[in-house]
Amino acid sequence: MNDIYSRTEGDINLSASRKNWYGVIQDSETYKWLDEDERYFLHQSMSTPCLDVLESCEGIYLTDLSGRRYMDFHGNNVHQLGYRNSFITERVKAQMDSLPFSPRRYTNIPAIECAKKLASLLPGDLNRVLFAPGGTSVVGMALKLARAVTGRYKVVSLWDSFHGASMDAIAVGGERVFRKGMGPLMPGVERIPPPVMYRSQFGNVDAVNDVHYADYLEYVIEKEGEVGAFIAETIRNTDVQVPSKAYWKRVREICTRHGVLLILDEIPIAFGRTGKMFAFEHYELEPDIICLGKGLGAGIIPFAAMVARDKYNIAPEISLGHYTHEKSPLGAVAALAMMEYIEQHELLIKVEADGVFMKEQLSLLMNKYPLVGDIRGAGLLWGVELVRNRASKVPAIEEAEKIMYECLKNGLSFKVSQGNVLQLSPPLIITRDQLREAIGILDRALSTVSAPN
Repeated sequence: MNDIYSRTEGDINLSASRKNWYGVIQDSETYKWLDEDERYFLHQSMSTPCLDVLESCEGIYLTDLSGRRYMDFHGNNVHQLGYRNSFITERVKAQMDSLPFSPRRYTNIPAIECAKKLASLLPGDLNRVLFAPGGTSVVGMALKLARAVTGRYKVVSLWDSFHGASMDAIAVGGERVFRKGMGPLMPGVERIPPPVMYRSQFGNVDAVNDVHYADYLEYVIEKEGEVGAFIAETIRNTDVQVPSKAYWKRVREICTRHGVLLILDEIPIAFGRTGKMFAFEHYELEPDIICLGKGLGAGIIPFAAMVARDKYNIAPEISLGHYTHEKSPLGAVAALAMMEYIEQHELLIKVEADGVFMKEQLSLLMNKYPLVGDIRGAGLLWGVELVRNRASKVPAIEEAEKIMYECLKNGLSFKVSQGNVLQLSPPLIITRDQLREAIGILDRALSTVSAPN
């Protein structure tokens, strides 16, 4: 199996580069705790062994035991407002002193207010909310609701997609690293190619005719029959794939015509990441169900939400979620504070401008280094795809890993996806000077593995 297929969701923990990285740390206490981590946690891909041991965080920075600071351009997409944002933490602390937990058979005012706020931000009749402790859980709820609404159990999803790590979520996900050795999985799932412009499965595809991917969706729906839902990320997060407006318009038309519910997974990319509160706003698109999470808990509380249309409130005798921490007062307060902060500080306007700046700066790097084959993104979500040859587009896997560790040495942390895509997603509060500093670190790292034109 080609090595790239084991690297689809993140960097690999057992490479020579990872081993060399530990020589950079040079801290005995850190080594001790890394050994303890390996001793007591079950090992799994992309988690074990860990990179470092963190002691604190603040703003855009992570700090390890030895005082080394990293600008966090990864953050598992929970860090929209940075770390330890006092606007959030003070609200959560106050809630802990009154009602930190609400048993499921009761409701509470923060949870109701949070549901109302989400409904006010979403279009049309997307007014019915269920909360859960994490994004994986809300994906499962969405799949259950789709079955209840349509009476059909079949689902179409995309290859290379990620919707969570539970058995139902990996069944509709397209990442091999999560599915290998786990079968048989949930029946009735059909996967189709994702709309990818740079590495199209249909030859040279541009931003206009990526609707061919949507045509394939209709082909599968018609051939398979009994399809109840299509689930997809509005913008692919990990390697940052940005479909055209034409693609999503066509998908919406197809789903409506065939009575297929459109489930959008915006767990990592909602709440300002792309310069809009929700990524689907770039496309004048309205989903039937939307899945939210990660940043919803403001980097403090695990918190997620499924929001569906009013008319789908048809399953009072089915437990769609039933999670112990369902209407979490702490999660709701954190989420409300997060949304309020975005609005008060006009972060959507800021992030849109940051997106223009990032495109300009990354384009300069692309012109400077043949190693950079493609850049793509929106707002503060960007992918830099590295290739050994621009004509052949051979993925520069080893080079990408070397660049990641070189950046880490200089205080910049990000994720490598698909083996060769540098994914850059900093906190939305990042300053322009900090962005310049990060781009400078990346520039110097690129220069270590490729000569400029």
